[in-house]
Amino acid sequence: MEFDVCYTLENEQQFWEELEEILSVQCRSQEHLDYVLRAYLSFILEHKCDYIKTGDDFTRCAVKLLESQLFAAQKTYVRMQMVSSVMQEDSADTLHILVAFLFCDGRQNENTFFLMGDIGIFSRLLALIEMGTDDETGLHLLMLKLIYEMSRIQQLRVEELGLISEESIVYLFVMIEELADHVEDSYHYPLVKLLLVLNEQYMMAESSSGNGNGVPLDETGRGVVINKVVHVLGLHGSTYKSFGSILILVLNRESKVDPSPSPNEIFLRLFLTSFPAELPIQLLILKLLFLLFTDAATVEYFYTNDLRVLVDVIIRNLLDLPAENISLRHTYLRVLAPLLHYTPLNQAPHYKRDELRRLIAIMGGEGSAGGHFESVDTTTKRLVARCGAVPWLAMDVSRVNQNAGLLGVEMADAMTSALSVMEITDRREKPGVHRNGTMETGAFVKPHGERTDMEFEGARSPFDFDDEA
Repeated sequence: MEFDVCYTLENEQQFWEELEEILSVQCRSQEHLDYVLRAYLSFILEHKCDYIKTGDDFTRCAVKLLESQLFAAQKTYVRMQMVSSVMQEDSADTLHILVAFLFCDGRQNENTFFLMGDIGIFSRLLALIEMGTDDETGLHLLMLKLIYEMSRIQQLRVEELGLISEESIVYLFVMIEELADHVEDSYHYPLVKLLLVLNEQYMMAESSSGNGNGVPLDETGRGVVINKVVHVLGLHGSTYKSFGSILILVLNRESKVDPSPSPNEIFLRLFLTSFPAELPIQLLILKLLFLLFTDAATVEYFYTNDLRVLVDVIIRNLLDLPAENISLRHTYLRVLAPLLHYTPLNQAPHYKRDELRRLIAIMGGEGSAGGHFESVDTTTKRLVARCGAVPWLAMDVSRVNQNAGLLGVEMADAMTSALSVMEITDRREKPGVHRNGTMETGAFVKPHGERTDMEFEGARSPFDFDDEA
């Protein structure tokens, strides 16, 4: 579209000043507002070659709109227009401005992400990502981040999950594998986070079956939802080993030092300091690990060395987590039991057996190492007893906890977590193709393609809140 005003710029400072002037007008009507928004986009695209060189420059353009009088006066309408434009726009450069706006706005006001969900932008973003839509300045990566952000705070519709093909999941795993030799690449973390939150979405869809949300039911009334993240790893896990290694790496990494920031990065970080804290990634990782350790098709997915690192991480965190973080401590214990019982760690030589025995004794309140834990709650005792019942630890379970049941993880209600993206309730079955696994005392019978059934006393979820025990 052509506009009445032509701009002749002499330097970058003038570009930003003119952009602010465009956004400073007071709009008399929605038609006038639409015109100004088009002028804003046109002005940026017209001078892109001269002044928009990086993804941070696109984001700075979005920030200018977010800080403008125009947006302050008409927030809802501007958001609607930007979301609607993403649904229709094909130009990578224009999409970058739109996606940057929605990402920055949503991180300050999550209602924007809910609006995106209401309009159904998920499938559009997924299609753009799969097509490899990019502008060589980071659009593809930004779309990965945006689809993660909108998916982490709300449950996707069943029909949207249905649009995720097995090929879509494979595409994400392939990208991770192609970057396996560049672990610090900026793509790794967004890709891993997206797969984790998709796993969470499958779990929520299955757990909410029977609530009139369109999830198909089997003859028992359970939701039939194929968790394609777990399904792909069950079929092709040996091809996508890097994902598992990165999960353990992320869980193990206590902090990451970023390289020296550029001036634009400093500007953006100052702007983004008010972002809300995101859902702890380690919880999402632990929940996926639980699924993988209790499915016969994926129980041997991880490299043995990675499993050993995971044992070290769990031991360290169980002892070092602050007392108020008891829910996360319980989650680690819930993952530790199947990790020790069913993965290759159950084969000799047994890794860190003495250290694990001491940990279980301390966590169970038996000789509490200088009062590391002043008191041991009932849930912790029960979870510790499950770990203590792992055959190769050969511990006296009744001594660890007189009242605790034996180790077991029942897949019924197996993944509920109020610490998740949303509250997940009543997990019924492994979120993949319905399978019937077989467990025998002291032995793991693993028919190919079947899941591991484990049993919790009272059909409790391994991720229930602590006070629900």
